Amino acid sequence: MSRTFYITTPIYYVNDVPHIGHAYTTVACDVAARYHRLIGDDVYFLTGTDEHGMKIERAAHDKGETPQQLADRVVTRFQALWKTLGISHNDFIRTTEERHKRGVHKLFRQLRDQGDIYLGEYEGWYCTPCESFWTETQVGDEIACPDCGRNVEKLKEQSYFFKMSAYAQPLMEHIKANPDFIQPASRRNEIVRFIESGLKDLSISRTSFDWGIKVPDDPAHVIYVWFDALSNYMTALGYESEDEKYRRFWPANVHMVGKDILRFHTVYWPTFLLAAGLPLPKKVFAHGWWTIEGKKMSKSLMNVVDPTMLAERFGIDPIRYFLLREVPFGMDGDFSMQALVGRINSDLANDLGNLLNRISGMMFRYCEGKVPLRSAATGFEDDLIPAINRAMHDYTHAMEEYAFHKALIAIWDIISLLNKYIVATEPWTLKKNGKEDVLATALSTAAEGLRLCANAIAPFMPESSEKIAQALGIQITGEYEMSYAVCGAQMEQMPILFERVELTPETQPSNATENQADVPSLPLIEFDQFLAVSLRAGKIVHAEKVQKSSKLLKLSVDLGEGTLRTIVSGIAQSYAPEELLDKTVSVVANLKPAKLMGIESNGMILAAKNSRNRHEVLFLHDVAPGTEIK
Repeated sequence: MSRTFYITTPIYYVNDVPHIGHAYTTVACDVAARYHRLIGDDVYFLTGTDEHGMKIERAAHDKGETPQQLADRVVTRFQALWKTLGISHNDFIRTTEERHKRGVHKLFRQLRDQGDIYLGEYEGWYCTPCESFWTETQVGDEIACPDCGRNVEKLKEQSYFFKMSAYAQPLMEHIKANPDFIQPASRRNEIVRFIESGLKDLSISRTSFDWGIKVPDDPAHVIYVWFDALSNYMTALGYESEDEKYRRFWPANVHMVGKDILRFHTVYWPTFLLAAGLPLPKKVFAHGWWTIEGKKMSKSLMNVVDPTMLAERFGIDPIRYFLLREVPFGMDGDFSMQALVGRINSDLANDLGNLLNRISGMMFRYCEGKVPLRSAATGFEDDLIPAINRAMHDYTHAMEEYAFHKALIAIWDIISLLNKYIVATEPWTLKKNGKEDVLATALSTAAEGLRLCANAIAPFMPESSEKIAQALGIQITGEYEMSYAVCGAQMEQMPILFERVELTPETQPSNATENQADVPSLPLIEFDQFLAVSLRAGKIVHAEKVQKSSKLLKLSVDLGEGTLRTIVSGIAQSYAPEELLDKTVSVVANLKPAKLMGIESNGMILAAKNSRNRHEVLFLHDVAPGTEIK
């Protein structure tokens, strides 16, 4: 049954330089919106910019332009970034738009007319960068903003006040009756403690500057920027005229915000709505902050990460994947180039990309690219299919809970199951032995599992999902259960899905030198000892699994010696035998022979273990067998 689903980002301060924190919130909202569209929900996804306030007025004055001119010029930063990142928002609202001003006036008039807004005098401390009011106790002896640590200004001026204190109890009752209203739970507890400390009436107008929405019937006052900005969630839907879009989508299913603006969204905004007799958003989800190699992002430290640069360098989908896989949504996370490159090489290139390559290669080699109908069982489907369906159930549950990292873990569990299934069924052996009916089941089952993975990654990596769908000859749908719908599809040969990224000096973390002292020192060897090891290039001309072993492959390797060497290698869970044919590898050529599973092995293939505990063989290119490696 289709549902309406309304999701919002905060509206971003227009004069900010967009950074990875902005991208994080917006990509998360985009993933949720794309998922709900795929399962048939009627989705409205809103983002935009906050363009009023003293900060904008001062910044425009310093640049010799009007505030509106500044806003018109710099809003394009966010609009361009959302296009770069493939953000699928339905609407982009600017608080300088007339539709927004009309809605803010309507809400202000109602609260003033019913006595919840009154005229008084404000005296206290104000932080212009944070646009926050603070008490004497809160600014402390240092007279500094509790949030950002910068200097605050002492203000005394006539002001309109909102009777926020009158709605403390109703808000607390709503939070208790709706335990999922504020997520994660740690943030809910934080807000409960804030409310219990006592809510005071809130100053919601200013007279000391001019750039903002004027109080209706009293243009000497500018409406407080948070009363203005928060109203966008309704004004974008047509709240002022209560049109069909507003009636269909309000209240929002979720406001997704950074933890630094949680109080405005879970105290100020709900009390405005309670006073107006309007429904509250169903959920406010506050995510954590990204640090850069352990340090908070800061323009002064010059460590702000530019998402546009990352997308240009690594591709859009890898950045989207990394942001939502690396850190549990709701927690703080640390960004490093090393972690990003690791995810690209391990999760995307090795796991997902390799799975597509294996399936595509075998499908064209054995079936002319057409996915066969399921036939005789291989003996492994009874365990595999329920395991995939369970993982897909975990995926859909995680998506509904905004546990994006758990959803991605579930997908990668399926990818791992499919890679192991291919190794276990040995389609190349089935073909060799003429078991065409069993081969058809092995290939169609692997392709069907990949089809489900393509569906599931679509919200996270829409371009990559479409490429996999094109390769399989299918369409992306919101289907997450094995049904063999891929059978009969004509596949298309595609280029490599994800290129591996080489680590370079600039991709190393800046504090690598500092951390070296924490790494245990390795025992040192003499140069003569190193020279005693003979490393040679070897070409694999035959490969087969070792019977009764799930880990070992028996390889016949040409080292340029005139005869082939037999080498037994523990890489069977990472590579199918046919994947190694005609590949050139690094071999320790003068290792003493050793017997493994009754087979004498004369040498060792060099490989490294990645973060997913899989072996990566060190392949060589354009190197003749027997070439010495120095």
